[in-house]
Amino acid sequence: MSGQSLGGGNDRPRTSAPRCVAIVGPYGSGKTTVFEALMIAGGAPIKRSDPRNRRMGSEVRLGHCSFLGDAWSILDCPGSVEFAFETEAALTAADVAIVVCEPGPAKAIMVAPLLRQLDARRIPHLIFVNKIDTLEGRVQDTLEALQAHSQVPLALRQVPIREDGHVTGYVDVVSERAYRYRKGQPSETISLPAEVRARELEVRGALLERLADHNDALLEKLIEDVTPSTDEIYAQLRADLADDAVVEVLLGAAETDNGIQRLWKTLRHDTPQPSETAEHRGVAAGADPIAQVFKTVHAGHTGKLSYARIWRGTVKDGSTLAGNRLGGIYRFPGGEPVKAPQAEAGEVVALGRLDAAATGATIGTGAVPALPFPAPPPPVYALAIATGDRNDDVKLSGALQRIAEEDLALTVSQDASLAQTVLHGQGEMHLTAAVERLAKAYGLKVSTAPPRVAYRETIRKPVHQHGRLKRQSGGHGQFADVKIDIAPRARGEGFLFIDKIVGGVVPRNFIPAVGEAAEEATRKGPLGNPVVDVSVTLVDGTFHAVDSSDMAFKTATRMAMQEGMAAANPVLLEPIDHVTIMLPNEYTPRAQRLLTGRRGQILGFAETPDTAGWDSVEALVPQAELHDLIIELRSQTLGLGTYRRRFDHLAESRATVKA
Repeated sequence: MSGQSLGGGNDRPRTSAPRCVAIVGPYGSGKTTVFEALMIAGGAPIKRSDPRNRRMGSEVRLGHCSFLGDAWSILDCPGSVEFAFETEAALTAADVAIVVCEPGPAKAIMVAPLLRQLDARRIPHLIFVNKIDTLEGRVQDTLEALQAHSQVPLALRQVPIREDGHVTGYVDVVSERAYRYRKGQPSETISLPAEVRARELEVRGALLERLADHNDALLEKLIEDVTPSTDEIYAQLRADLADDAVVEVLLGAAETDNGIQRLWKTLRHDTPQPSETAEHRGVAAGADPIAQVFKTVHAGHTGKLSYARIWRGTVKDGSTLAGNRLGGIYRFPGGEPVKAPQAEAGEVVALGRLDAAATGATIGTGAVPALPFPAPPPPVYALAIATGDRNDDVKLSGALQRIAEEDLALTVSQDASLAQTVLHGQGEMHLTAAVERLAKAYGLKVSTAPPRVAYRETIRKPVHQHGRLKRQSGGHGQFADVKIDIAPRARGEGFLFIDKIVGGVVPRNFIPAVGEAAEEATRKGPLGNPVVDVSVTLVDGTFHAVDSSDMAFKTATRMAMQEGMAAANPVLLEPIDHVTIMLPNEYTPRAQRLLTGRRGQILGFAETPDTAGWDSVEALVPQAELHDLIIELRSQTLGLGTYRRRFDHLAESRATVKA
């Protein structure tokens, strides 16, 4: 199949360096089916999986194939929003992206975040409307709905042909040829149906107008009613795609291979060359190899694998990169790694045992530029994790370090005050995948629970407290007497110790011990939490010339603090976060109800800057209410809503349970 021609102006022989295409799209759009169909059409020895039994992908899948003599690397990116950073990182390696979506205006909003990201980074991309055989209504309605979420003009390349209400083929508006779909085979050429002719001319005219916006010669021909040649149209399409000035929209049904050959032809003709993409990314021409790592995998028998795009030069096995001797170059023609002696500019390969190369690093044999790489998103979900056997704690620490190196959207924090290890990420599925990897790759079974909230406490009223220690058990005794004032401070002012001793009733050498003990006593207050925003003033005391000591004064101070704070009307404080929810404005009322239902105080909402149709809703929300906020938010917004948070202040809590 890979050598067959569809005719038309864009199947002429071309010479090309290896190029890379990333396939992106929301979960359920069929992007993995598109990946497999492209790979099979490119001669790769892979088996088509059953979509009904396919698990949601959590990692980029790399495949290698060739089409009409051109070498390609194809990246199948995860569709779930929880693994969006994996997709964003992979896009740094691509010459072009295919955005896979389903037909129908209601589905268009699902690709809005992807289109916004591609537009912002000016990554050339085209849209493949998959499952076209399920289209109901007009394809124009789908196009208009997609255009509402794209800053770049969309250009429909094909007009569907219907028979008995079902899409059975298409007309290519550039070559003006008609094709009938054939399951598992290239489409066959047919006569252009008369009933489609008017629509084809309309779509072709719209395409030419889009292209004429960036070509004065083409515009003059349209004004003079001169028909441009097919080669002129193809050349302008390619130029506009490379400049991210136009997004071509193609149709098909990957499960039955419909439209796959035409998609390949478009990729082959219109995808920028690696040298063009390299220049756009800031890689100057030269001979020394330069590559960028976009993904890291710890792969058992092969050790650490660094997935990288070779932007310049030739990388040979055994050469030194990033301070390490390269321990293998791998391609993936059929899903499993196959070792290769070298990789040339344009290829995407896995490089072995580059221990010093982190994800995002630019590597080479000499001086290399620091190529841009996206920053991971802030976490929106967290789980406290623990091993069943404390002997596994050291092993867990090393495993967490490795999975966080593989996935920069995962972070790990240690909270000594709460005695918990917390794994942070992008959602429930994201962390579930991480926990499963701990079990599968490292043999670690861990328990998970919502993280404990870092409650604090303070006091409402000042008290005067007396602490006295007098013990005699033979020999030297222990004696200390302190009188302290414990008082509340303004929120955020912290702990303060004040010495008001006069006349030497407490010797100067014992006073630091009183201050240390008073501060230590605030680590656990009468409600079981650290105490904040209090002052302790030493106002009086007595001592014994023989039996007094630092330890005695510390003990007396602790006794006074324990009794005094319990009598000072203690109150529980809970952390309050400033939360900003970003979502399509049609869901803004839902977000407001969601926040108020979680004891949130709405601060306001406004249109998100540079994102038409999206709102930002701001609120102050108790941290205790945020654990599963992202789960409910996504369930109410088709998975599109997200949020960011930051600590704002501590506030009195009505909670009745102790932390």
